[in-house]
Order: sequence, then structure tokens, then C-alpha cells
Amino acid sequence: MSRFYPYSPEQGYLVPPNVADELGSDHLCFFIRQVVRQLDLRVFAQSYSPEGGMLYAPELMLSVWLYAYATGMTSARRLSQRLGEDLALRYLAGGARVDNWALSAFRRRHALALNDAFTQVLEMARSLGLGKLGRVAIDATRIQANASRNRVDTEQTLRNERAKLRRNIRRWQQACDKDDSEPGGLTVRIEDAERKLAELPRRLERLRKSGLRKLSRTDPDARFLRCRGGFELGYTAEIAMSEDHLIVAQRVTQQPTDNASLVPMVEQVKLECGSPPEQLLADSGYFSVKNLEWLEQQKINAYVPDSNLARALNLRKRCKGRARAAAHKRMRQKLRSPAGRQAYAQRKTIVEPGFGTLKAQRGMRQFRTRGKETVTSEFTLANIGFNLTRMYSVQHSLGTPTPTQKLVRLAPEAGNRSCRLKRDRSTSTISPPLSLENGYT
Repeated sequence: MSRFYPYSPEQGYLVPPNVADELGSDHLCFFIRQVVRQLDLRVFAQSYSPEGGMLYAPELMLSVWLYAYATGMTSARRLSQRLGEDLALRYLAGGARVDNWALSAFRRRHALALNDAFTQVLEMARSLGLGKLGRVAIDATRIQANASRNRVDTEQTLRNERAKLRRNIRRWQQACDKDDSEPGGLTVRIEDAERKLAELPRRLERLRKSGLRKLSRTDPDARFLRCRGGFELGYTAEIAMSEDHLIVAQRVTQQPTDNASLVPMVEQVKLECGSPPEQLLADSGYFSVKNLEWLEQQKINAYVPDSNLARALNLRKRCKGRARAAAHKRMRQKLRSPAGRQAYAQRKTIVEPGFGTLKAQRGMRQFRTRGKETVTSEFTLANIGFNLTRMYSVQHSLGTPTPTQKLVRLAPEAGNRSCRLKRDRSTSTISPPLSLENGYT
């Protein structure tokens, strides 16, 4: 008698009729399905006109993209392929084989609607008790753009290219005049060079209007930003994370430094959550005297060291340089206290693991799209996916689900309070509360 289990991949019945029987009723795909069912997706639908051909439902597209980003899949082509191979994605897509063009178009088109979905998921998480604003840490990272750093325009390179094109055109014209036997190939080259030469004034004007020394030809919105390895062509991505590791605010900028981003990030937290954080932690990149004075006016207990003090705290050495402004002196005194040192030490344990997860596990080291608006949509999808997996892990860690363990539905009054679109939800259809009883069904 053989010791091996039967093996017959050609059998006609491999997967049970119910997906939950194969994946388990507590699988992430069922959680995402139930969350998306409760979101108000009217903003997605309103961006399409009533005329035209049939479209995939926004609920389908959002579900598969959220599952993809939650599992580290950022490529539309890869996602289109997995829709026919991955059982969880087949369930979320309802068996539809969505092509990569439709997936990419959905991600590019709905920047505002995805922002609204982030707000709704955040409110849903806060209704579960997550996202408490007692202590919030903010940080920024550089994410590489989908563009080559070698294809950039500068005034000098444009002048050199213009001179080279003119030399080639003259040389090819002279060759055509000497030999008329086969001028076809050279004629094509001359026309191509003349077309490129006609584009140079437009490229030079665009460079001068930008006010930059270098401008990417592939992604004009990308900027050369300083990072640990030198300079990187990309964008600055910022998040604000609560002490229980929920992203409560996020945005993408082109700024080379972070000190101008502290006030907008705090305002973003207020917009998303309805109130400012009680305690704010930020590294020395966000330091400026104006920022400290503004935080004191807002009565926010902040811990933001200057670069000299941050180096002294990290290396446990004496701080160099004197503080002259009154707000600066008070911040140094607070951070030098045992309580201040202990509070500031929590910053890296709160926000930096979030970026580690997004970049190392979720594939957010480089954007797939181009343009500031579209990369913002991409980063928003990644952050929604992060919050969903955080909610899922918290619910899953509670043990065996009970009827009392429910994801409370998004309250209309809460949505009207903090949703940046200021939608009227009084006439919207609300689905039943998401329950963890009987495996999300």
C-alpha cells in the first residue's frame, strides 16, 4: 500500500463551491469585502458620465486594488494576471478578468475618491477604538519616481543637444547632395532630427518656468531629493501614525526639506480626525522656531528637537550650539528632562515601522505611476491597505469571534464632520454593520 496521498491535478473538481471552505472564513479577502461594502462609493460613480460603454463596478476595482496593496502587489499587469490565478482575488473580482488597462485607469482617475475612501476607513477604524490621538508621530521618506535620473533637462544639456542636432542635419544634408542614389534613409533621419529640434524651445521654456536647474523629461513633477545615498529622483511621502500604529494622515509633496510640512501635517490630522493630537513627536527635520511657536499657540504638547539636540540625544553627548529663541529654549529644556527623553524615544517605535512595512513588504520603494496627482492616489491606496491589515490583525488577535465583536458601521454624522469632501450622507444607503460572527457573513 502506497504511503503517499493521492495526486490527480487533472480531476474536474479541485476547489469547493464556497470560497470560504477553501481559504477559511477569517481570510483577509472576506474582511476587505465586508469593509468595502460599507463604504459610500458615490464619488467614484459620479466621475463617470452616463454615456459610453459598460464599466467595471467601482466596488470591484477598489476591492482588488486594496487587497493587492495590502499584500504587496503594486503592478497592474501583475494584478491582472493574478486575477485568474489567486482564489482570493477571483472572489473579490467576482470571477471577472479585468485587464491591466482598466486597472491602471482606475488608479489614475480617482485621486479625490480614494482620498475620501481613506477618510471613511479611518473613521471606521476609530470607531473600533484604534487611531487614538493621545500620541502621534509624523515622519517623511523619499520614494523613487517612475523615471530615469539620466533623462533630465538642464539649460546646458539642451544647448548641447541643439548644437548636436544642427550639426547632424547639416552633415546629412551634405551627404544627400553628394549621393542621390539612396537618400531615403537620410531623409528620415533629417526629418526626425528637425522634429526634435522644434521641440527644444518648448522644453527649455518648461524648464525655466519650473524654476529648477534640472527637470525630468519622463516625470516633470518629480524632484531630486536628498537621501542617505545622495540624491534621488522622486517624491516626499509623509504619514502621521498613532501610538497603536494606525495611519491617521498622509500626503505626497515635492518639498526637499521637512520643516515646512509640520503645520500642514497637523492640520491634516485635524481634518481627518476632527481634533489635533494631544502629543506630537517629530524628528529634527521638522524643526523650526516658527513651528515651535505655532505648536505652543495650538496648545499641542510637541517634542521636536533641533539637529544639535537630536544628535546629542542619539549619541548621548553634550549638545552644541545655543538656543536663542524662547520657544527653542523651552523645547530643549523639555527634551532634556527624563520624561521628555522617554517620550521622544517612542517616536521611532511608532512611525518608522510603518514606513518599513510600506517599503520593505508592500513594494512602495518606487511608484508605478507618474505625476504628483497619480502618485498621491497610489500612496493613498497603500495607506488604506495598511490600515485595513492593521484593523484585520487587531480583530484577528481577539481570538474566536463573538457576536459582540463587530466593526461598527461608519456613522453619517462622523463622516460629515471630518470628510474633506463634505458629502451629504442623509440619503445614502447604509449596509448592515459588519459582524465577525460566522466568519464575516
